[in-house]
Amino acid sequence: MQVDVHNVKGDVVGQTEISDEVFGVSFNEAVVHQALVMQLANRRLGAADTKRRGEVKGSGRKLFRQKGTGRARRGDVKSPLLRGGGVAFGPHPRTYRQAMPRKMRRLALRCVLSGKASGGELSVVDKLGLDEPRTREFLDILLALGVGTSVIVATLEAEVNVTKSGRNLPGVKTMPARLLNVADLLSYRALIMTVDAVRKAEELWGGKRTQAVATSGT
Repeated sequence: MQVDVHNVKGDVVGQTEISDEVFGVSFNEAVVHQALVMQLANRRLGAADTKRRGEVKGSGRKLFRQKGTGRARRGDVKSPLLRGGGVAFGPHPRTYRQAMPRKMRRLALRCVLSGKASGGELSVVDKLGLDEPRTREFLDILLALGVGTSVIVATLEAEVNVTKSGRNLPGVKTMPARLLNVADLLSYRALIMTVDAVRKAEELWGGKRTQAVATSGT
């Protein structure tokens, strides 16, 4: 698939070939949904905790005699029926972690990247070329490329000047190509990638890498 390559002024300076194995995959909604649910579940800490009646401090003495007082037979002050007592059936630390086969995770990411490419939401630039952190200059680049305030900017590696220039812009997220993920790509409308970032994505999630891993495993 041929796509235009832009400079920081938004002008087309050439074209580049992007792999159909990464950017030309048919969208599999079921796999993408499963990957999104897994990623969001794995973010949960599961640290909510309540005290059982055995963990609450207090006397174990029975408050009232069993019969004759007209009061409810509630046991001691740690009863869940009383204020300050234990909590019945409350939450306790647990893990929400889900697992998903690596091939399915890679397929989900390729599906989302392909959706960005086919939907016209992918812009490829030759380089960003920020010599120093300048938010105004970074915003001008985004405006020149015709993207709004919901965009991911992916570079080959983490670039300090790019990160500092975009961190004060709402709706803008910067990251190296290897950290692209389903949840972020679905949360932001546009995707800007440098040519080197595109090559890194093809290296990480292309079919050649999968074949090489399978060969080395045998």
